[in-house]
Amino acid sequence: MIYLAIVFLGTFAGFVSGIIGTGGSIILLPILSWKFGPQVAVPIMAVASIMSNLSRVIIWRKEINWRACFTYSALAIPGAVLGANTLWRIPEKISDLCIGLFFLLLVPLMYWSRKHNLRLNTWQLASCGLVVGFLTGMVFSTGPMTVPIFSGYGLVKQGLIATESAASLIVFITKTSTFGAIGALPLSVILCGLFVGASQISGIYLSKGLVARMPTQLFHLLVAVMMVAAGLSMVWDSITL
Repeated sequence: MIYLAIVFLGTFAGFVSGIIGTGGSIILLPILSWKFGPQVAVPIMAVASIMSNLSRVIIWRKEINWRACFTYSALAIPGAVLGANTLWRIPEKISDLCIGLFFLLLVPLMYWSRKHNLRLNTWQLASCGLVVGFLTGMVFSTGPMTVPIFSGYGLVKQGLIATESAASLIVFITKTSTFGAIGALPLSVILCGLFVGASQISGIYLSKGLVARMPTQLFHLLVAVMMVAAGLSMVWDSITL
């Protein structure tokens, strides 16, 4: 029964992440943590995220801004290696609380920067990659953070989803490889990750038609809602763990 619930939530998570580029981990991590425990759930989700990001890259490959992708990834890769190693050394409550509060603060900042037409330059994008890469290695989800970063670089809708997914794919491959190097990726975890990732792919393909027709303002609103949900979820987890 639990695996049927994971399939259902995985399809729904794929549908949501296919529309706004993030949200899959936020939806799936609670049930995965309940079934397998938090430290096992994070590597499982890392494997699943490779599959879901790869499917979005394939769908929107013509929309990828490769300059933005590689600029962000250049420093995000070493950041993810450091973060994945740090995951096992700091209290989970502290990381969840800090990231959750940051998500909540990022929503008004995102609207303020858009109102004043502020854009990230290349060096700022690379710096964000280092910070978020580290956090991606350390916590279960920073998707709500990477989406506004690429939005701040000037990308929207298909271009944003495609570029964010390509950059996240690179970072999650790095993160997963690091888990393997430190012995946190046995065959059972890989198989569970593939199972979860496969359930997301169907939802991602179902969402393709909606993205192209969605008004830009609605897209920004959905991103903001997901960021608030992620922030509140992580703050709550840090208090109740």
